[in-house]
Amino acid sequence: MEFVIPSDLSEARTLHELIENQLRQCDFEDKDIFGIRLALEEAIVNAIKHGNQMDQNKKVHVRFRVRHDRFDINITDEGPGYDPGDVPDPLADENLERPCGRGLFLMKHYMTEVTVHPPGN
Repeated sequence: MEFVIPSDLSEARTLHELIENQLRQCDFEDKDIFGIRLALEEAIVNAIKHGNQMDQNKKVHVRFRVRHDRFDINITDEGPGYDPGDVPDPLADENLERPCGRGLFLMKHYMTEVTVHPPGN
């Protein structure tokens, strides 16, 4: 399935619910749904806030597929991109009280694979 949503966090909530319902229909376990939903929320929030800079004229493109044994998702924003190597490690002592990098950290923790394609969006 493919969706294009505006850079609006309330639009993202509707998409989260749709994906969660499909995961439940494919008998995903609650712990897996929790992890997917958390990673999905972080990815979409990052696309809206950091990629599109909350610009309502920019869109977030979401393509996903749910199967009984697998969930795949591709999220693309219209921002300039970023280098994942430049994202601070949220576990480093100097970053423990800084909010940056936590979303990407959570995505990597809960998903089997996270790939950032050039130019980083």
